[in-house]
Amino acid sequence: MAENTWKLQDAKARFSEVVRKARSGTPQIVTVHGQEAVVVTAAKPDRASGVMTTAEFIERSKKYRSLGLKIPPRTKMKLRWNPPFGDDES
Repeated sequence: MAENTWKLQDAKARFSEVVRKARSGTPQIVTVHGQEAVVVTAAKPDRASGVMTTAEFIERSKKYRSLGLKIPPRTKMKLRWNPPFGDDES
């Protein structure tokens, strides 16, 4: 049996390990009666939705400028405000 394949009873008994391995990037397959039943994978991070922090945008911009490239006009990124010292609201 492959390293990322689990029998249902083993997956139930060692669920924390199954989740840890899935979060590290290797999908985990769970079998029932020898047949593949489900695959456990990590949830997508926020960046998969196209949202990036201001700091990430600035770093990416510096990288493009240092290569002499312009950011493509179709790249309209949503920015998420991450204040460095908490909320500005009083």
